[in-house]
Amino acid sequence: MERAQERGAMDSDLKKRIEALRSEAEEQARKGQLDRAAEIRQGELPKLEAELKKLISTQDRAVLDAGTVEVRIRGLMMDPSTNMPIIVLKDVASETVMPIWVGFFEVKAISDEIEKISSARPMTHDLARNLIHHLNARLERVVINELRDDTFLAVLFLRQGDENITIDARPSDAIALALRADCPIYVSEQVMQSAKLNTSGPPEGPTAEQLRGWLEGLNDEDLGRYKM
Repeated sequence: MERAQERGAMDSDLKKRIEALRSEAEEQARKGQLDRAAEIRQGELPKLEAELKKLISTQDRAVLDAGTVEVRIRGLMMDPSTNMPIIVLKDVASETVMPIWVGFFEVKAISDEIEKISSARPMTHDLARNLIHHLNARLERVVINELRDDTFLAVLFLRQGDENITIDARPSDAIALALRADCPIYVSEQVMQSAKLNTSGPPEGPTAEQLRGWLEGLNDEDLGRYKM
């Protein structure tokens, strides 16, 4: 975790330095100092950009090297105890499942895409997908990479040309975008284990572990009774 935070700080520092150099190059050009502007644009700036690209690539590998499992949506259902929506994610290589409680708007965005229900005008996640496409980028995968204070965190991994881009996201938004981009969804092994051991859940309902055990015992017919 400390290494991830250190890499994040380095990422932020490099981006600030790159932006400062770009501003300086523009300022030098306005002043007629073309040699200095060229020196920045052709020497210092590319060097920092290459350093940032290498750092982002390292961050990308670090997430995967930490251990991830690919998951798919097992179902969208209502928690029978709390009537709150749940996304049920299942490890593609085992029977392990992981429930995530979400809001009604978020689960609707996911269910609409699963059922291929289109709206007259682009909804939020459709707009995000269109922006990614028109910026000549693509969403390569999403990773639910952390469970912090009983809240799941996720990262979007995009590629724009030769540049790798990572963006912090809520898991529900990440899943909704992944479905629209037809890209894989991963969960870090650490999060999967933490979720298994986590005793949290809506205070008036069962714990996540109790619900998880119940979900793993459901067959398709049983699951259908609780589908949204």
